[in-house]
Amino acid sequence: MDAQNPPKKVVVCGGGVIGVCTAYFLSKKGAVVTLIEKSSVACAASGKAGGFLALDWCDGGPVSPLARASFNLHRSLAEELNGVEVYGYRPVTTVSFSITESSSSLSGQLATKASSVPSWVDGPAKGPRTIGTTATTAQVHPQLFTKTLLSKAVEEYGVEVVIGKLEAVKVVEDKAEAVVLEGGREIEADAVVLALGPWTSKLSLMDSIFRVYGLKAHSIILEPKDPGAITAHALFLSYSPAEGGKPLDPEVYPRPTETDLGCESA
Repeated sequence: MDAQNPPKKVVVCGGGVIGVCTAYFLSKKGAVVTLIEKSSVACAASGKAGGFLALDWCDGGPVSPLARASFNLHRSLAEELNGVEVYGYRPVTTVSFSITESSSSLSGQLATKASSVPSWVDGPAKGPRTIGTTATTAQVHPQLFTKTLLSKAVEEYGVEVVIGKLEAVKVVEDKAEAVVLEGGREIEADAVVLALGPWTSKLSLMDSIFRVYGLKAHSIILEPKDPGAITAHALFLSYSPAEGGKPLDPEVYPRPTETDLGCESA
């Protein structure tokens, strides 16, 4: 170790996917990283999201290069960490269509179902359209991915995980020098990374600068009776209830062991 240029000490606050990925790559580059998490790793959105990945859906926007880099990085990480077996990485075909709920028999309609609609969809699909191929869309199990990456960071790159509530960031002359945890413990740092998601605004330092808001969504996890029958498809739907009303826009992310049914709520 170079005594004149010791490794930088970085404290990453937040044990979701962004915090864990930051800790992983910084530690891999040689930084001494401490990860602070209030309760448990990937316990909120990072453990319950659909884990959907898209190469080019942000093209034309400001984050297009980031989205493309992220998609390709997921592919290389899956090779490095055996992601197919360990955290359910797999390319998927992504389809959109609309469904109108009906109490009548569907047997006649199913016979003419479009070939692009997965075989396990047992309702009439209208206007099916392939919006992603196995070259441009993929998925991971988000909780398993996050925990796998953290385990690698801890075991091979020396990341320290501290379970504790962040109370404040100690700033001296516009430079972060430490974080303060509930109970008074201070952890010194050359840099502090905040990856607190919707909890960012609970930190007074950030609340005085800008506000971060969360987006409420519902997520239902279903266990299929026959996992082998669930093909590698992601579905983006427009679903009209039989009783009428505003259509719903559920997103379905089947994984080898479970299916995540998500729907955003205003």
